[in-house]
Amino acid sequence: MNLQSIAIIATCVLSPLVIMWLTYRFKILRQIGNIILAYAIGCLLGLFGLIPNTPEVHELQSQIAAYAVPFAIPLMLYSSNVKAWAHLAPNFAKSLIAGLVACVAAVVIGFFIFKGNDADRFAKIGGMLTGLYTGGTTNIASIKVALGVDNATYLMVHTYSIVVSALYLLLIVVFGKRIFGLILRPFNAIDAEEVAKNEDADQDVSTHDDELFNGIFRRDILPGVGRAMLLTIAIIAIGFTTKFLPFVSEDAFQAVFILTISLLAIVASFVRRIRRIKRTFEVGTYFILVFSVAVASQVSVDMFANMDYSFMLYTLVVTMGALVMHVIFNKLMRVDVDTTLVTSISLICSPPFVPVMAGALGNRAVIGPGIAVGLIGYAIGTYIGFAAAMLLIALA
Repeated sequence: MNLQSIAIIATCVLSPLVIMWLTYRFKILRQIGNIILAYAIGCLLGLFGLIPNTPEVHELQSQIAAYAVPFAIPLMLYSSNVKAWAHLAPNFAKSLIAGLVACVAAVVIGFFIFKGNDADRFAKIGGMLTGLYTGGTTNIASIKVALGVDNATYLMVHTYSIVVSALYLLLIVVFGKRIFGLILRPFNAIDAEEVAKNEDADQDVSTHDDELFNGIFRRDILPGVGRAMLLTIAIIAIGFTTKFLPFVSEDAFQAVFILTISLLAIVASFVRRIRRIKRTFEVGTYFILVFSVAVASQVSVDMFANMDYSFMLYTLVVTMGALVMHVIFNKLMRVDVDTTLVTSISLICSPPFVPVMAGALGNRAVIGPGIAVGLIGYAIGTYIGFAAAMLLIALA
């Protein structure tokens, strides 16, 4: 490992500690939120060239992000109250359906705007975008094979979706609650909190945002955090063993891995002694900050050069159109803003981004159901994407 790699790892690992300290120290930064600050700092590092824009560096950044998420998800789920999820399930189910319909509708609308004389290619692109935005990379790879898409088009889908997803994340994480909160009703946490209080009256259900940095490093907190970390490592190890199961393909491993560690963490949350370990959610937030800096710092000026603008605009219309229609559908069904935003990011960006959105919202109750929505997307995304492509080919 060279000095450059060490410096990048140190930046991604240590800058979240600085962010946590700053939000602990300064009220105005605490009001902005540590997740937003992490994305802002990461974007600035990338746009100003402080982190080199090379394939090797991007691979390292992706690896850092990939390693951070498996630690974050269990730690943020240990304090969950699964009984409270039953109160949230109807809205999440409605929002899932609305998100899937919105994505397909945006793909169809964008197709008729941009297809020009290349309808077949745009139909296949539309199918891949549908699979990507209802499932993930696993689904898009399967759709590529099923539709016989060439490698150049496949790589363009990946590249442009990264650029547009960066814009989408900036909008939804930084401004989503403020903008769409004007349209959608607020999240009603009364039922969820009441269940938690009734089940375990002495359980601490506050978020401790003002003590995020200081609270983790207190002497009375560290032993519990250490035990939670050991449990998390054990859960990750078990999840990793699913890679060797004969019925788990390489393409399906990510979805199975996320499902396994999430399920084990939820099971652990039923153990009162584990659920009552203090600051596990906040430690999980630290790993989400690592993830956020690593992902955001991949943004570069070069991403916006040498683009096929018709395809770029198609990707933009699909992404933002899906978001806008999702909000409209949920407004009609009276789904709250937190559920809408978490469902949207889980479908468009995949389950690992759910804790990021939950952190920006300051709402831990939506993490479990949000991840579940994304896992359902993994399961059905390939079929929806392929069906969308066939529909577009027929309509052309």
